[in-house]
Amino acid sequence: MTTNVIHAYAAMQAGEALVPYSFDAGELQPHQVEVKVEYCGLCHSDVSVLNNEWHSSVYPVVAGHEVIGTITQLGSEAKGLKIGQRVGIGWTAESCQACDQCISGQQVLCTGENTATIIGHAGGFADKVRAGWQWVIPLPDELDPTSAGPLLCGGITVFDPILKHQIQAIHHVAVIGIGGLGHMAIKLLKAWGCEITAFSSNPNKTDELKAMGADHVVNSRDDAEIKSQQGKFDLLLSTVNVPLNWNAYLNTLAPNGTFHFLGVVMEPIPVPVGALLGGAKSLTASPTGSPAALRKLLEFAARKNIAPQIEMYPMSELNEAIERLHSGQARYRIVLKADF
Repeated sequence: MTTNVIHAYAAMQAGEALVPYSFDAGELQPHQVEVKVEYCGLCHSDVSVLNNEWHSSVYPVVAGHEVIGTITQLGSEAKGLKIGQRVGIGWTAESCQACDQCISGQQVLCTGENTATIIGHAGGFADKVRAGWQWVIPLPDELDPTSAGPLLCGGITVFDPILKHQIQAIHHVAVIGIGGLGHMAIKLLKAWGCEITAFSSNPNKTDELKAMGADHVVNSRDDAEIKSQQGKFDLLLSTVNVPLNWNAYLNTLAPNGTFHFLGVVMEPIPVPVGALLGGAKSLTASPTGSPAALRKLLEFAARKNIAPQIEMYPMSELNEAIERLHSGQARYRIVLKADF
């Protein structure tokens, strides 16, 4: 017998510890899919929403948007999925499917009814979660469900610009900030065949980052080391959410190079136009990726045996896991195992 009651962990106000929370989700909508949560990644974006850092949170907040689980209910309009199938749900739960962006396959840029999985919607820190069927992504059998969740947000966030900027094996790509997103970027770029430079504030990670696939590791706190990279990179991916010496990094771009923002830096970024004009350089940014890009990522990760490096916590220890994330010591992504 199915029930519409969902058991979860929620923040009732910004900055508060998560507490058990149950609610009636109502009848499943025709276009929706309900998924029983097995595992859910813990992302910095979860913490930002829990604490209302982006001034968009709707309380109570049930966060969690790197969900792996099995389908328990299918709406009458859901297509291509079946009960019991293992799937994933990432940052987006719903898009309108009618605006120009949706029709053209860029649903992540939906200008209609675009619903994030954890803003005004209950996410995966729960026993069940719902989403529109287009955003419920089949998980290849070759992927380990315990570690696949972070691919659905952190992984697609760094994978989408590789597609967008038509990166090939001949390109030299740099990554700033080697945490949850950055370490997945290194693994994906290594499998892509690129030359990779990792900018890290922790020199103690050097051997570990090279083992992941980085060809070079540069101390991001050493201005002289950054300056020594001048003119090298075709693409620079910034995963950090803090202000840096942006002009120094712009100087590391090769002609026609692109600086691509992935981390949400809350302060304005001062960039002189002259720093871009001379080498025809670009500043770009992107959110996550479309359902098609998510499917491509999971297929590529399965084929190349790419998995995020994770630490596992039971979901009942969510508050301890968040503290671990805040400490900066997690290597490199925390995954929660549902234990309701």
